[in-house]
Amino acid sequence: MNNRILHVFRNTPFGRETLLQSIYFAKKTKSQLKVYIPEHRQFLMYFQNMVVTIDLDNSFLRSPKTAQQHAKEIIKSEGLEPGFLQPKEFTASTLPDIPTHFRFMCCPRSVSDLSTKIGLGYIGPKVRNIIKSASFPVFIPTPVYKKWKSITVFFGGSKNAVKAFRLGIQIMESSGCPVRLFTQAKKKPQKHYQQILEDNDLFNKIDKNKIEWLFFEKGEFRENLYSIPHDSLIIIGAYGHGLVKELLFGSMMEEVQTILPNNMLIVGPNYTVS
Repeated sequence: MNNRILHVFRNTPFGRETLLQSIYFAKKTKSQLKVYIPEHRQFLMYFQNMVVTIDLDNSFLRSPKTAQQHAKEIIKSEGLEPGFLQPKEFTASTLPDIPTHFRFMCCPRSVSDLSTKIGLGYIGPKVRNIIKSASFPVFIPTPVYKKWKSITVFFGGSKNAVKAFRLGIQIMESSGCPVRLFTQAKKKPQKHYQQILEDNDLFNKIDKNKIEWLFFEKGEFRENLYSIPHDSLIIIGAYGHGLVKELLFGSMMEEVQTILPNNMLIVGPNYTVS
């Protein structure tokens, strides 16, 4: 597996915060950080079934003369060796092709839309396209650097929820952070969800790793979200009926990314657990 996380650097104070998030994430997952400093407003990502054009706002091209030096200083200050991605292929002279063979990619909400539109409850359409098409999970950090000390996996019984739990176990093993499961029951008993875990050889992981299972049969979903610590990494599967909008909205995903201020790792339908 190509154990790297892709980070698109923005040479601003908020960009510094996001890079610190990626550095922390890289350390926790024992991944190699690869930083891309854009020189153009757009770049392409060629996935297996879709080509995604990423449109950057002007903040990603700010102060190009100091961008690499600032990124180096931030990375070295956190004890890592800087590694930069230099595009080798171009679809057009100002349209670089960015490789897609990564383990993770950091996608702040501002990657794809004007910063004035960005906030909790809004994920740009290009980020959603990446989530839909990528074979890797997408890391969506909080706007300001915030360490996470535990992992909360949302488990609703879907195929992507199973993949999210497997990923949570992997990150637990590399980071040493405890995992908890969160389930909002949909008129089904806990035995139903337990059976899904057993069928996927995952139920034994709960006792073995002392995983707490927050299982809610009652109460409003948004109220039950309060039980999740503020310093927990959220891992959640994006699922639906194929349309990008349906992958993220109209379900618990809508509530989660609107209400919780936590760092999030989103598992799309094409993610394959290694």
